[in-house]
Amino acid sequence: MRVAGVGFNSAATPEGVLTALRAAETVAGPVAALATIGHKADRLAELTVALGLPVSGHDVAGVATPSQSDRVQALFGTGSVAEAAALMAAGPGARLIMGRVAQGGVSVAVAEGKTQ
Repeated sequence: MRVAGVGFNSAATPEGVLTALRAAETVAGPVAALATIGHKADRLAELTVALGLPVSGHDVAGVATPSQSDRVQALFGTGSVAEAAALMAAGPGARLIMGRVAQGGVSVAVAEGKTQ
């Protein structure tokens, strides 16, 4: 299953999330689900309701990511919320097929795993 991990700030809009997601899908292909940090899952679901994709929230602390943000590490215990959430949601053995790309307060990364 291909999952888009999404990190976003409080100013993120549905249009901004959709634009970032569509840009990611242009590079990585279509995704079957969205994932983010646990406490933002409901907000992501609100922002993406028109997509009809499942949204999951994850505890991303301690998840190793290729991208590293000192600020995100200090706040959430991982280098990239988008990458960590994508990896967690895609399941054991998942791999990133697109690292974090940020635009307009939204970051998206895509992971692929064996989870269906």
